[in-house]
Amino acid sequence: PCGTEGWAQDAVPPGAAFVAAASYRGPGNNDTRSNKALPILLWWSGSLFPHFPGDTERIDCPRGSCLVTRSRRVARHRRTKALIFYGTDFRAYEAPLPRLPHQTWALFHEESPMNNYVLSHSPGIRLFNYTATFRRESDYPLTLQWLPGPGYLRAPAVPLAEKDAWRRRGYGPVLYMQSHCDVPSDRDRYVRELMKYIQVDSYGKCLHNRELPSERLRDTSTATTEDSEFMTFIARYKFHLALENAICDDYMTEKLWRPMHLGAVPVYRGSPAVRDWMPNNLSIILIDDFDSPQELAKYLDFLDKNGKEYLKYLEYKNVGGIKNHFLLESLEKREWGVNDMTLPNYLNGFECFICDKENTRVKEEQEHKKSRGKLPAPRPHIAQFKHMGCPMPTPGFGSVEDLSEGDSWKEMWLQDYWQSLDQGEALTAMIHHNESHQGRFWDYMHEIFLKRTRQH
Repeated sequence: PCGTEGWAQDAVPPGAAFVAAASYRGPGNNDTRSNKALPILLWWSGSLFPHFPGDTERIDCPRGSCLVTRSRRVARHRRTKALIFYGTDFRAYEAPLPRLPHQTWALFHEESPMNNYVLSHSPGIRLFNYTATFRRESDYPLTLQWLPGPGYLRAPAVPLAEKDAWRRRGYGPVLYMQSHCDVPSDRDRYVRELMKYIQVDSYGKCLHNRELPSERLRDTSTATTEDSEFMTFIARYKFHLALENAICDDYMTEKLWRPMHLGAVPVYRGSPAVRDWMPNNLSIILIDDFDSPQELAKYLDFLDKNGKEYLKYLEYKNVGGIKNHFLLESLEKREWGVNDMTLPNYLNGFECFICDKENTRVKEEQEHKKSRGKLPAPRPHIAQFKHMGCPMPTPGFGSVEDLSEGDSWKEMWLQDYWQSLDQGEALTAMIHHNESHQGRFWDYMHEIFLKRTRQH
């Protein structure tokens, strides 16, 4: 996560901070304005700034150019048209106030909803004008951020004979590799129950019951890089438990795509809409299709003993096996790449998306002024709940009523989820009242708390 620095309230003389910015024009852009005339985009989360080495750059996007900077000295500058926030770093009690009417707020948040539940509630997400999130409904969707392309899914699987030989050596049919234990999806509670009915080899810190065979593998297992020795080891398992740390539509990570790449069948819980993105109708096993962990274990045992049925889940790896046109079109249409130096990354892509939006807005505002009100002023674009909204966390197994009073998951995540709603409402109220002092945030929180208490 990026740190949050302080910022100055002083306006900077036009162009003063930008004289040294590189000036060049990219292909297809005929924007001849000097740097001093361009809209400014400020990356509020400075360590996300996708440029090296300077603090300020000119960017030449398809429809026009902008200056982008991470220098907060320009936060109140009249030409600073947009502030770009990183969702994991966004704190309602640290938001730049007062919010200036000439500035849009843009949100970049590709990480888990658990990193900031403020954004999962309407008051929180509606603070932003433009969004880049994992949800397909966001303005600049990052849904397939963990999937490099169709070729990644087509990589060959370990032969079934080798997987069966692995089983005969005493390894389980199911792998669990998790070291991040107390999470909103409460996955360990489910896996703990599943373990009663089928052998699950768990190598991570959560529910650890087996050691990796070498020191080198133990060092590699927590890394996100695809170390070949580690990949070869885990590819021999028939099933990988792929449980996301939080549940939300379209939130899918390497936990899903990596087993598919390796030719292990993901036993998945995460995005309720995951089927929309699958290569064919039979490529993953959804935990929520089964009434209980015991029923799931029965089915996994059946597939473990019936190779022909098991291999049906890997048919997407065959020539022409990816039947899902929506998936293929989505991969083809996206303008950014994953580990692909020939394409822009999604940070630069979103930056240009915002630059183009702000140039359009500047133009529409100028035309509105020139027409003396005959042409309408541009209406602000406001993010919607579906750009990020995620449901309340629920227990991984059983119901909330079944949990004991001191249950740590219940105390941590349910409280975090609902307190985040209050935080979004408090900041919204402060902006409406044109507040300029962050310190007032907790007064607003207290008022909301009292109001809720009276209602109940």
